[in-house]
Amino acid sequence: MDKIFIFIQSTGFYNLTLGNVAMLAAGGILLYFGIRKHYEPLLLVPIGFGIIVGNIPYGAGMPLGVYDHGSVLNYLYFGVVQGIYPPLIFLGIGAMTDFSALLSNPKLMMLGAAAQTGIFLTFLGALCLGFDPHEAGSIGIIGGADGPTAIFLSSQLAPELMGAIAIAAYSYMALVPVIQPPIMKLMTNRKERLIRMKPSREVGKLEKILFPIVSFLITAFIAPGSIVLLGMLFFGNLLKESGVTERLANNARTALIDIVTILLGLCVGASTQAQTFLTPKSIGIFILGALSFAVATASGITFAKIMNLFLKEKINPLIGAAGVSAVPDSARVVQVVGQKEDPGNFLLMHAMAPNVAGVIGSAIAAGILWSMLSP
Repeated sequence: MDKIFIFIQSTGFYNLTLGNVAMLAAGGILLYFGIRKHYEPLLLVPIGFGIIVGNIPYGAGMPLGVYDHGSVLNYLYFGVVQGIYPPLIFLGIGAMTDFSALLSNPKLMMLGAAAQTGIFLTFLGALCLGFDPHEAGSIGIIGGADGPTAIFLSSQLAPELMGAIAIAAYSYMALVPVIQPPIMKLMTNRKERLIRMKPSREVGKLEKILFPIVSFLITAFIAPGSIVLLGMLFFGNLLKESGVTERLANNARTALIDIVTILLGLCVGASTQAQTFLTPKSIGIFILGALSFAVATASGITFAKIMNLFLKEKINPLIGAAGVSAVPDSARVVQVVGQKEDPGNFLLMHAMAPNVAGVIGSAIAAGILWSMLSP
């Protein structure tokens, strides 16, 4: 009977808490949005199931969770804690990204830079709310809507908040089609939404090859802290554009990024154990993350309207919302909102310019914060 009682004490039913129930429900909600609503399913399905995995309670002395030394999940989580997975994802993103839209209209890069305002304003807001500088820097990067960058920076500055920061960042990335349209409509009038832009010029092969090399040199010297992320991003793009390493580029943008996304999503989800995740700080992170994302969207649109004061050929301010680095969802949202006003207005390729610039911008912002806040 003693052995039976010991077994009962080791079961999940015996150790279940209200916090576990809440987190299991949260995992189910993410699975619902990913499977039923098709909101970033490649991210939300692994994260949602990971939350369920991480919140099955177990008895003491059983090394099963991501925080238990020697467990399988702990070894997999090592790639998250040490910031290994995010650069590999950036390698895959670089191998699948076409920078032609940006190269054909370089001034749109400024919209991607403007959208990073949300990162630094949230950083200041987090400081005012009592978060220490390392925590504030990690929270602020959520505004870039770039999950891998948020995970990488938090692994360096505030690993204890990584679960909440990663879930917030990926949640807002997935909810781009829900969050951004109301802000876009509120900040633009119908005349502005109807603006049509000239087709992009054709970009030569030499430009495409030189861009990742030159861009890496410039950004690396400006923000050395971004070397790891942007180095992998531009290296992946060079593999794609060089024309002589197609096999490597194809592997980076398919098998490699898929495997790493599975491991990253599952481990991040499993790190949200109720005992460590359900804290006042986590709630504050979600609130600040939402504000950061909203400010980033608004900043891109506002800067586009300011640019129109000086440009002869006006740009549609809707594309400023694509300055956040949720690629390519933000660009798709711009296309959808624009076509609701004018079905013949095609903004997708134009929006891709600030969208990919936002990826670069958020990585630079992370490098700057890391440089400023590192011991």
